[in-house]
Amino acid sequence: MVRFPLIIALIAQIGAQLFKVILYSVRERRFAYDRFFNAAGVPSAHTALVTALTAAIGLRNGITSDIFAVAFVFAAIVVYDSFYLRGHVQRHAEVLNQLMKPRLDVTADPVGKKKRTKNAGVSEYVGHSVPEVVAGVVWGLIFAVGLQ
Repeated sequence: MVRFPLIIALIAQIGAQLFKVILYSVRERRFAYDRFFNAAGVPSAHTALVTALTAAIGLRNGITSDIFAVAFVFAAIVVYDSFYLRGHVQRHAEVLNQLMKPRLDVTADPVGKKKRTKNAGVSEYVGHSVPEVVAGVVWGLIFAVGLQ
């Protein structure tokens, strides 16, 4: 069994990203390899990473250890940012893309004719919903307990 908290955390995050590729490939009926590199989606890989790290440290060193306290605070900040801060960034990206849409959809070519472009603007795949964050917590706990 893997006994190193960092390795457990990395396995949990990579596993979460691979799960996203499979899930969204099925949902979108295409190979969604790009989901491996996107921050949004279910489960939250950032949440899975910090949850697995914190849980593995707690299992290895005890929940009364100083290192567990540090990991717990770090995890709380990351989980909060995954939902609240990045959720706002995602909403801002959606608004920016709506404001930029006329400029992104139609541009002038060198001879003055208008033509369509495929520029997507700002990425809107950055935030997480509460269920995505909860799924990340569960995912991280499963990996921490299962690999410990």
